[in-house]
Amino acid sequence: MSTWITRAETPADIPAIREINLAAFPTPDEAGIVDALRADSSAWLDGLSFVALTPDGTPVGHALLTRCHVEGRSALALAPCAVVPSAQRSGAGSAAIRAALEAARARGENLVLVLGHASYYPRFGFVPASRFGIRAPFEVPDEAMMALTLDPDAPVPSGTIRYPAAFGV
Repeated sequence: MSTWITRAETPADIPAIREINLAAFPTPDEAGIVDALRADSSAWLDGLSFVALTPDGTPVGHALLTRCHVEGRSALALAPCAVVPSAQRSGAGSAAIRAALEAARARGENLVLVLGHASYYPRFGFVPASRFGIRAPFEVPDEAMMALTLDPDAPVPSGTIRYPAAFGV
C-alpha cells in the first residue's frame, strides 16, 4: 500500500495494539511495556498513540510517544514502534510514526527521542542525540540514540534521559 490510514488509538484498538507488538517482536516485552505505559499517568499522553490501518480498518502498525525527561525538562520517547510481519516494509510503520510526530508538533511538543536503527529514523529528521548533548542512561552506540526537534525555535535541553519506569532503565 502506498497510502495508509492513520489515527490516534481508541479503547477498541488496545487488544489489536497488543497483538501487533506481540507479532512484531521476538518476546512479549514490548507489548508489556505498552500496557505499563498506558497505566502510567505520568508517562501516557492521550492522543499520541497511533495506529496504521488497512483499507478495511484493521490495525497493522503502531507508534507510541510517551513522556520522558532530559534533566527535568519534558521530552517524548518514541517507543515502541511495531508492524505486523505481513505489513512490514510497506510504509505502515512510517505512516504511524509521521502521524504521531505531527500530533506531537500540534500539541506544542518539541523534543522526541528514539533508540533505534540509525538507517531508519533519519528519514523522519532524527539525528544523533549527542549533537544536542543528550545521552541515554545506559551504554548505547552514539548513532542509535537519536533526537528530533519539532520546533526549531524552541530550546533543547541537554543531559541524561530519564525514561518512564515501564522501560525498566
